[in-house]
Amino acid sequence: MEVDVNPKARLVPVRVPSSAVAGVVVLHGGGSRGGASIPVSPTQLSVLRLIPIAYRVARLGRGRLAVWRLLNSARGWGGARTPLDDVRWALEQVRGQLSPGAPIGLIGHSLGGRAAILSSREDNVRSVVALAPWIHPRDGDVDASGRRMLLVHGSADRVASPQRALAAADRLSRTARVGTIRVQHGGHAMLRRHRVFDGLAADFTAAVLLEESPVHSRGALAQVLAGSTSVTI
Repeated sequence: MEVDVNPKARLVPVRVPSSAVAGVVVLHGGGSRGGASIPVSPTQLSVLRLIPIAYRVARLGRGRLAVWRLLNSARGWGGARTPLDDVRWALEQVRGQLSPGAPIGLIGHSLGGRAAILSSREDNVRSVVALAPWIHPRDGDVDASGRRMLLVHGSADRVASPQRALAAADRLSRTARVGTIRVQHGGHAMLRRHRVFDGLAADFTAAVLLEESPVHSRGALAQVLAGSTSVTI
């Protein structure tokens, strides 16, 4: 599989159909401390965990969604180049492969969720899903006007604080349409109830970018798309 590369980050195509009307970039997590100079391995668990989501949203797109996975330049956030820089680079590459003005969705886990939220104001971004985001409340102080955002957090997450995510969601709601879903017994790695996390991320992204009802017309996701700001499942 061809990989688009800059000196640090890598953009891996999952499915890029010629008929695509929108794009999706999937962002993996990493360590918040240390790792700023450690390269990302394609086989590290935080990268592998997002692969099923990437393929799921590609299937839902039925040839209308182009999907890529971003491999960051380093595992952590504290270096001179952060995951936010990598996302900006990836978006530039993706915009060049789509029709002018085509909408783009971001799906990120942990620090990837933080990068997705902070990148929400970038050109063409219309949809953001942050899964178990490792985030500061003030990360919500971003002008995300015109965007739709979903934050999903497990009640058993011991790595990223659900309370901080809720605080960030409250701030984001000043400009964006934001929904939060709390997954009972879900942990940070999203292994327990993984189908729930994966389905919410893929279904929300496809529904927003393609402007269609989700595959499952009832339940938590339908409530969020209809305007509910907080749902527990």
